[in-house]
Amino acid sequence: MATFVLIHGGGGSAWDWHLLIPELAAAGHDVVVPELPIEDRSAGFAEFRETVVSAVGDCGDLVVVGHSYGAFTAPLIADMLPVRLIVLLTPMIPQPGERPGDWWDNTGYRSVEGLSEEQQFYNGVPAEIVAEAAAHGRDQVSAEWNEPWPLDAWPDAPTKVLIAREDQFFLADFQRRVAAERLGITPDELDGCHSIALSHPKQLADRLTAYLLH
Repeated sequence: MATFVLIHGGGGSAWDWHLLIPELAAAGHDVVVPELPIEDRSAGFAEFRETVVSAVGDCGDLVVVGHSYGAFTAPLIADMLPVRLIVLLTPMIPQPGERPGDWWDNTGYRSVEGLSEEQQFYNGVPAEIVAEAAAHGRDQVSAEWNEPWPLDAWPDAPTKVLIAREDQFFLADFQRRVAAERLGITPDELDGCHSIALSHPKQLADRLTAYLLH
């Protein structure tokens, strides 16, 4: 039995994982779902890391999953605690010293023009779930946006990159290139959108638990 530590993305909350949690629990695993202090203007990477470490407590056999902007936080946990696996999910992959605000230009990110927020993030998510999403979003005003990412190198923990083929926010080709350039990793792929934990929770849970067998 592993403990999955699920770290939400920018402007997100624990709700983002609410369909995935029961799938992982049904497979016999524990789940920790911290909420980063993104509404605190004084909170930076140190506070993000402490929030997650405190939520983990004495849990062991950790699989840390960082979704989207959560990929900036996930490796910080592996620098503090023994981690079995890092999974970067439709991620913003950082590099040492990089400010999150600079990531977009540094990676050559280009958005798809003409798409609504719903099309960018929630294509394929059931309409009733999309309707709930706005009530669970939070304003991200925290200080880490302009802080250099604090690690000197990627932590010594096995790392997987998992992308969604129908992602309209970070297109698959873009994610493949960034994963190769920054980590030398060829991503694994699933059907789904940027918010794959909402569009394909069962398939995502199956893939995450399958990683434990290798």
